[in-house]
Amino acid sequence: MEKAQQIDSIIKFSNAFGPSGFEQPVIRAYRDAVKDFGSTTIDGMFNAITNRKGNTGERPVIQLDAHADEVGLLVQAVRPSGLLKFVTLGGFVPTNVPAMRVLVRNRRGEYIPGVVATKPPHFMTAAERNAVPTIAEMSVDVGSTSREETIHDYAIDTGCPIVPDVACTYDDAHGMFFGKAFDDRVGVAAMVDTLATLHGEDLNVDVVAGLSTQEEVGLRGAYVTARKIQADLAIVYEGVPCDDTFEPDWLSQTRLKAGPMLRDLDTTYIANPAFQQFTADLADELHLPYTRAVRTGGGQDGAAIGYWQGVPTIVVGIPVRYEHTAYNYTALSDFQASTNLVNELLRRLDAKTIASFNSVD
Repeated sequence: MEKAQQIDSIIKFSNAFGPSGFEQPVIRAYRDAVKDFGSTTIDGMFNAITNRKGNTGERPVIQLDAHADEVGLLVQAVRPSGLLKFVTLGGFVPTNVPAMRVLVRNRRGEYIPGVVATKPPHFMTAAERNAVPTIAEMSVDVGSTSREETIHDYAIDTGCPIVPDVACTYDDAHGMFFGKAFDDRVGVAAMVDTLATLHGEDLNVDVVAGLSTQEEVGLRGAYVTARKIQADLAIVYEGVPCDDTFEPDWLSQTRLKAGPMLRDLDTTYIANPAFQQFTADLADELHLPYTRAVRTGGGQDGAAIGYWQGVPTIVVGIPVRYEHTAYNYTALSDFQASTNLVNELLRRLDAKTIASFNSVD
């Protein structure tokens, strides 16, 4: 893809509404973006699986993965005041939620603006002002004055999904995107880029892209896509959290404008070491920047895919600052380095190379 197409794609996917379980707008945008590059099927969880044009069914199968969902909120009940009691969909830290501008998708499919409300400080006790707020104490206010108005006029009730209301922008002078949901919409755009760039090329492998859902609530969609695709090897595109704003340089392993992060370990997953080193060596050959990371927290779809049949799996992470908040930064150069690496990786893979990743000799 050309630079302008990459920018438009990242912005489009960032802006799409799609918390866990409600990813339909993201899936529609993805389906339309890859329609010329393969055939796409969508299941009842809204997982989308694209068989690349040119697949033969007789070569090793490579699963590309990204996840469609973003962290969000879900209406649990409507309070008598008309405010919305909610639960989280994914890992929001409670201190990052108050005063967040949001969009609520109502029963009619309309997007209603609102704000996450807490008790004003004028009415707080000293203990309340110094306490960490809890999700249970917060509400979303859409401007209603009663439960009846919220339910009947605003058409909002139990089960309506909510996301941060943030419009993605791109700063060309510095190569930076500012928006929401780069975990993992930047990965979705990367997967589209790979399918577009390799369109029409002869490969020694079959490529099947799985855009999974509900990653933020337990990797649920990837467990399904792994069973459907039955891959011989997997590459996960993931938006990964930066540590460059709080770790010293010697310990920082995911940094803006430092290229993709190749993840060796997190709480759910250990990379196949031979495949991981093959990828790192290729990045060195191509003079692409990258980091490697050993994480003490976090998880991603590579665990669900790799654990299904034990296939060699790596994570190519695109660095994102302030994941799981309403406002993120990511760099175009990191996106491009990541896609360039994966695109060339797919050109180099064949049955013999993949078999070597399984060898213990």
